[in-house]
Amino acid sequence: MLLKSFLLQLRLALPLLILACALTSLALNYYVKLVTSNYRHSDIAKVPAEPIAIVFGAGIWEDGTPTPMLADRVQAAVDLYKTGRVRQILMTGDNSSPDYNEVKAMQEYAQAQGVPLNNITLDYAGLSTYESCYRAKEIFGITQAVLVTQNFHIARAVYTCRQLGVQAIGLGTPDWGKFRQSSMIRYSFREFLAVLKALWEVRVSRPKPTFLGPFEGIK
Repeated sequence: MLLKSFLLQLRLALPLLILACALTSLALNYYVKLVTSNYRHSDIAKVPAEPIAIVFGAGIWEDGTPTPMLADRVQAAVDLYKTGRVRQILMTGDNSSPDYNEVKAMQEYAQAQGVPLNNITLDYAGLSTYESCYRAKEIFGITQAVLVTQNFHIARAVYTCRQLGVQAIGLGTPDWGKFRQSSMIRYSFREFLAVLKALWEVRVSRPKPTFLGPFEGIK
């Protein structure tokens, strides 16, 4: 009898628990968007001048060229450089295996657009947004930057970097309406979960990046 009563209460409570978790997750995602709203821009003309732009990796094709999303990010950073809003560009991405080198693809794309090699720095160990922001501060000594990524990702990137000591401004590039709707639904759902992970990382666990290494700095 007691077991039946317990199971009944559990069955009644479970939907409420699921609803509470869903509402909390929505609230936390809204919180990250809200507290970064003054630091995010989609118009390059509104981005204030900063010493450096940080471009986050977004995948490369088998031939080593950037995916359309990555190309858009790098192009936006190139535009920032050419309009004098940044002097340097940090390309941060995944080079965890010899045959996968995001940052080299990013560098080559920017060079082809006229950015000199000595104005580009590569972070080969930016394996996640958190690790890229952490390394930007601790390895490259960056305290102010413009972050460049798609709009769906920019709030988390700005929030993470600011929590880790980089006074970041975000330039969000177009996504919905430009890329396939099925892709954007998938990316947006993944981003929804990634925001929760980011809050845990910056507020609770503060893990060390996979790779650190000696301080390099950027001149």
